Amino acid sequence: SWYHEMSKLRAKFEALQRTQRHLLGEDLGPLSVKELQQLEKQLECALSQARQRKTQLMMEQVEELRRKERHLGEMNRQLRHKLEAEGSSNYRTLQRAAWPAPGGTIVEHDGATYHVHPPSHSAAMDCEPTPASKNNFMLGWVL
Repeated sequence: SWYHEMSKLRAKFEALQRTQRHLLGEDLGPLSVKELQQLEKQLECALSQARQRKTQLMMEQVEELRRKERHLGEMNRQLRHKLEAEGSSNYRTLQRAAWPAPGGTIVEHDGATYHVHPPSHSAAMDCEPTPASKNNFMLGWVL
């Protein structure tokens, strides 16, 4: 009957609430040593799964950042070649350009005017610097 079904559902609901409280570290007093050990095992398993998932996500993020670094390095290389093709003196002038103001600076050379912006750094990065490649360009940095 529906009364019997409702009683079973109510008992199941109360058991789930009790289990939830136990998992939250509440109402542990009436539990036996064996029940506490079982609870501890469940929590360790859940923690292990959470750590595995976190590690997986972090590894995916690292790989994505490596892809971006390679892409930016390639863009840097292409821009460097483009600047070199336009004239090595223009390229050297841009390399030596100072960054006196946040808005950038204007560099004039051989009749050409360049508006050069400083790199934007919103916050200091808490990591090891990327070593310069053989041509002294930092991978991941674009002019």
